[in-house]
Amino acid sequence: MDDIEDLVAGGGAPPGFRLPLTAVGVKPKRSRNRPDKLGDEKRSLVKDSVVSHSSNIPGTQTIYIKTFGCSHNQSDSEYMAGQLSAFGYCLSENPEEADLWLINTCTVKSPSQSAMETLITKCKSAKRPLVVAGCVPQGSRDLKELEGVSIVGVQQIDRVVEVVEETLKGHEVRLLHRKRLPTLDLPKVRKNKFIEILPINVGCLGACTYCKTKHARGHLGSYMIDSLVGRIKTVIADGVREIWLSSEDTGAYGRDIGVNLPTLLKAIVTVLPPDERTMLRVGMTNPPFILEHLKEIAEVLRHPCVYSFLHVPVQSGSDAVLTAMNREYTVSEFRTVVDTLIELVPGMQIATDIICGFPGETDKDFSETIGLVKEYKFPQVHISQFYPRPGTPAARMKKVPSPVVKQRSRELTSVFEAFTPYSGMEGRVERIWITEIATDGIHLVGHTKGYIQVLVVAPDSMLGTSAIVKITLVGRWSVFGEVIEALNCVNQETASTNRTCLDDASACSTTCDACSCSKEADPCACGARSCEEKAVEEATLSRNDTWEDKTTSLIGWLLRKRRNRVKERQESEIVCGHNSSQELVSERRVEWGGIDRALLGGMLVSLLTIVALVMHLGARVST
Repeated sequence: MDDIEDLVAGGGAPPGFRLPLTAVGVKPKRSRNRPDKLGDEKRSLVKDSVVSHSSNIPGTQTIYIKTFGCSHNQSDSEYMAGQLSAFGYCLSENPEEADLWLINTCTVKSPSQSAMETLITKCKSAKRPLVVAGCVPQGSRDLKELEGVSIVGVQQIDRVVEVVEETLKGHEVRLLHRKRLPTLDLPKVRKNKFIEILPINVGCLGACTYCKTKHARGHLGSYMIDSLVGRIKTVIADGVREIWLSSEDTGAYGRDIGVNLPTLLKAIVTVLPPDERTMLRVGMTNPPFILEHLKEIAEVLRHPCVYSFLHVPVQSGSDAVLTAMNREYTVSEFRTVVDTLIELVPGMQIATDIICGFPGETDKDFSETIGLVKEYKFPQVHISQFYPRPGTPAARMKKVPSPVVKQRSRELTSVFEAFTPYSGMEGRVERIWITEIATDGIHLVGHTKGYIQVLVVAPDSMLGTSAIVKITLVGRWSVFGEVIEALNCVNQETASTNRTCLDDASACSTTCDACSCSKEADPCACGARSCEEKAVEEATLSRNDTWEDKTTSLIGWLLRKRRNRVKERQESEIVCGHNSSQELVSERRVEWGGIDRALLGGMLVSLLTIVALVMHLGARVST
């Protein structure tokens, strides 16, 4: 199947716009029983095929989205969900009731790809249209499991609507060519409305021998600082409380466009709210590209609106293994990164990664890794066994026996789980930022300045707020706290909606009419500053209206305009604690604007037309 770019004339459509069948140029599937003739018969065949699909109105179906992999993948899925939602598609967490499945894949490890393959098989068995996105098809486009399915490449997510529409019509399309970075201002439906995952670059400058992601994400491509700062201003206005900077290697940011990570971070912190209601989390960075900027990075991590936390993968405590991995740093250089940040940043927390059983790893190499982990007692260590990825140099290296790999993984896990990194915190008073609901459905989850997870029992209205808590109990993976003071609050009804969205982990409910996560939030009623903030759903709905205006009737357009006008009036007039909602409603009942008059006029004209028609028909019958 040819890539869709090879078929489109004139460069395609702007980002986020869908193209008609004739513009996309994908040939409809023809019946094998019909002769393929030239001239009028061929044109008639295409016409009949297009007409046969006209009953399936685009934008009315339900889409199931499944995401594997890293936060960058999650952000891509949120962008794709936003575009599909903006065009009218409903999003569901239930695959059984979906008309099409969209699977966003990860190629880092074999288990994640195996899970993807299982899901693809299940989808094909259910005879559902399928679109596969992410790193697997981008890095392994000829994979057998991808035969007969549509594909969206990692840099083509801004055209997901085209691919979904054509797939629903029965066509197979593929968008894989890398052209440019997707714009950051596409519609977005966040899994957590309080957290914005912001990709600052794609790809990396490394060439690790075990890494398959490089095949998919490619060489480093950085977004401009102005674009990133502009996006951050937008999401803060939308009510976002945490911003995660994400990429394959944040430390390499900007080296392709003549800037660097500290320059970006300094520009970002200048636009963060001074009341510290929105926090920044810097994403994973490899040691080589931050060694020369450690003091500048430490300065940013000390900022009150930046979490004192950094994920720095070491992968092994042996220089011999790091050389075989082509990691481009030594254990000593990794120590320099960790020691400097711990020294310069109060309460600094470091997370790291370890690969057990890399080809050639000896018992001595592994003991050096154990020693490094014991020395620093990292609060978070992501431990994985080595998985050979097809097409990588490490896949051709002599493997460590599987039982040995498993034993080393168990031993390192046992060492790590014996740590008590949060001992001594009991009784301490901390400020936390609360953004989500715990899996037990009882606690809310907040994080300290050092990004230590704190579980508190609190009302839903505290989602998206900050609080002062006293640590009452220390666990292995998190600590428990008691709220002493809530520093700001959120409207209770909005918080209830937030719980529904977060519990379901759904961008949209299972029916179009119940799309709670894409509706506007009510104006906040507690605090002048909070009243001025909009929830992310408002921005999504505003974008939805922009798209829908192009296709709906005049009356529908007027109704939406009137609704938005009322909302704007509420936001501008409500002074928290000054007027009751009943007084506001009663005041608005007597106000008539131009849109109200237009609606009333339209109804009167319709009524008069009906009366005239009835009289005309009555006159004809009597004669």
